[in-house]
Amino acid sequence: MNRWWSRLRPDNFTLALLATVAVASLLPMTGAAAHGLDRFTDLAIAALFFLHGARLPRESIIAGMLHWRLHLVILACTFVLFPLLGLAFKPVAGWMLTPDLYLGVLFLCALPSTVQSSIAFTSMAGGNVPAAVCAASLSSILGVFLTPLLMGLLAGSQGGMADPLHAVGAIMLQLLVPFVAGHLLRPWIAAWVEKQRALLRYTDQGTVLLVVYGAFGESVNEGLWSKTPVASLLAAALVAAVLLAIAMPGITWLARRLGFSREDEIPIVFCGSKKSLATGVPIAKVLFAGGSLGAIVLPIMIYHQIQLIVCAMLAQRYARRGSGA
Repeated sequence: MNRWWSRLRPDNFTLALLATVAVASLLPMTGAAAHGLDRFTDLAIAALFFLHGARLPRESIIAGMLHWRLHLVILACTFVLFPLLGLAFKPVAGWMLTPDLYLGVLFLCALPSTVQSSIAFTSMAGGNVPAAVCAASLSSILGVFLTPLLMGLLAGSQGGMADPLHAVGAIMLQLLVPFVAGHLLRPWIAAWVEKQRALLRYTDQGTVLLVVYGAFGESVNEGLWSKTPVASLLAAALVAAVLLAIAMPGITWLARRLGFSREDEIPIVFCGSKKSLATGVPIAKVLFAGGSLGAIVLPIMIYHQIQLIVCAMLAQRYARRGSGA
């Protein structure tokens, strides 16, 4: 019983997310304070992606890029399979999900893969870690361009969404430019970044919490909870779970069908099925500046917790099989 609870119990970051949503619901900022928080959050996001660029070793990029078949499969799963699955839920959107929550489901499906946890689970499972580093990083970088364009195709101008091409420019300025700057400065700051890895993990999480607080605070001021029935929240959780339940076995089958080794199957499954909360929330902040941002990021917050639980269990199963246990 304790073993199962340890797997299902939310991690500390998820608990912090829930607490942030609660605080934003009870004590949302308004006026000049909200504007100041918004500007500070923009700076924190730029710093976050600067540090991401500084962490990425050049050697991992070169080694990983040689495995082009693996990367094509992961990118197809991330930016083709998931958007198609998101569209498949359109018939139930009208009676199960509010329009903003369904827009959030489409946004979830258009997001790139997460970097840190994909690499961590690949390592835990005994998979090809250099390929995972390159695949997850490449997905994150391409997401700056592809996520807004995909949302333009999937949702048009719903939810106050910015023009996709304009959003690409704004997202590049806020996310990609700091990322590239950090990577170019890596020869001089890499040693310091590695020493501060534990501290920088909290910087990542703190930035996400800042964006979530601002997003939910603004949405609460606009009547988020009065417009979002409990049944729709439960439906969003169900949709997130079904998405992962369809995608993960399907991606596993595809990797085996294409003849990938066990070591390569592992990063395909983890990088291809995961979605990035750390990248998604900043992109949403730019892309849906005129919409109900709180409701739109809810599905990715829910999916984040479900994917952590499922991937932790799957990584342990891969590890046991690899050791012959």
